[in-house]
Amino acid sequence: MVDAPKKLRTQEGEPLAKVPPPAGCKYGRILLKLSGEALQGGAGYGIDPALLDSIAREVAEVHALGVQVAIVIGGGNIFRGIAGTAQGMDRATADYMGMLATVMNAIALQDALERSGVHTRVQSAITMQELAEPYIRRRAIRHLEKGRIVIFGGGTGNPFFTTDTAASLRGMEIGADVVMKATKVDGVYDQDPKKNPNAKMFERLSYIDALKMGLKVMDATALSLCMDNKMPILVFNLAGEGKGAGNVLRAVRGEAVGTVVKD
Repeated sequence: MVDAPKKLRTQEGEPLAKVPPPAGCKYGRILLKLSGEALQGGAGYGIDPALLDSIAREVAEVHALGVQVAIVIGGGNIFRGIAGTAQGMDRATADYMGMLATVMNAIALQDALERSGVHTRVQSAITMQELAEPYIRRRAIRHLEKGRIVIFGGGTGNPFFTTDTAASLRGMEIGADVVMKATKVDGVYDQDPKKNPNAKMFERLSYIDALKMGLKVMDATALSLCMDNKMPILVFNLAGEGKGAGNVLRAVRGEAVGTVVKD
């Protein structure tokens, strides 16, 4: 006798079925958080087309396994709200500019994914109907159920919140099994590994320890949101064709990759 899918409950109260993982996979539905810097490569600014295509191919491989994939993307390769504020710009204005940058990246990633043969939809928290669908939770879930990758642009649509917070929020709204944060390092360290070669990487962390130690897993708002809703976080290296190549696929299959943050 096959067990019925486990039911989750959204804030609105309606049931959301847990997506069973495909054969050989640990997760059925994932939320992948990509930083804008992940797209710029060694250029230091903008989008590296070769790196973008590499990321798209890797995500397409995961999607081909039958895993439902949603993506939240940052905009730091084009504009960072924090940086604008440091130069004297109004924080809300700077954050809105950063949100626009995330939509630019989302459209670029959509193009790369569709050239890889994957049907993709971009949903923006800021309405721009000529470029992207408005963010509608039920529509996003329906796209995933139909085998499309959904890219969320525009952050949360509100200033003073990071794309880390957007990733945590969207992950819980769509009923993802895990928030997978792709970074430039192998996981979460007790110190900056670029400054201290003896820095220790954690394989597992609790939410509370990450908050108490001030570790850069995600910002405190995003981390607290995951802790309150028991959403696991996986932090790992994504470096295109380099050291981190294939890590998304390995993580989805349940291999030991990066740092897991959970209770």
